[in-house]
Amino acid sequence: MSEQAANNPNNPQPQVRLERIYLKDSSFESPGTPDVFGEEWKPEINVDIGTKANTGPSSRFEVVLSGTIRAKRANGKTAFIVEVQQAGLFFIQGLSGDMLQMALGTVCPTTLFPYLRETVDNLVVKGGFPALHLAPVNFDALFRQAVAERQAQQAGKEPGEIKH
Repeated sequence: MSEQAANNPNNPQPQVRLERIYLKDSSFESPGTPDVFGEEWKPEINVDIGTKANTGPSSRFEVVLSGTIRAKRANGKTAFIVEVQQAGLFFIQGLSGDMLQMALGTVCPTTLFPYLRETVDNLVVKGGFPALHLAPVNFDALFRQAVAERQAQQAGKEPGEIKH
């Protein structure tokens, strides 16, 4: 690429830069306390992760990574529910269309996930439960799956009909 093209403000170089990370919302509920503390701790853990991107001013995007974690006791009752919305403000330029969607759906959530995981663990421990270490999430694979499901729906197929 020529130096002139590289310095052209109408042709910005692709860039994804984190400007700020912040906790947008959090909640911890433990409806079975204190009884749950007298039981053997062998919970069934259910983790739901989602992302949402909001356009901001001047090439800035707010990406919100949401996590809802439910722990059920052996008797089927809820031990705790944790809900966290970890957000980041990202400056993104030089990307459009599919590449922009990929950055918002993969790069940004991957950046935010360690912060969400730490917040979840802190809330669980402060609630009196053993530490909860969430497994890493492959946002690239989740993004590809969501794209394939959207394409299948647009083609009039059921998502389960996709062949690889």
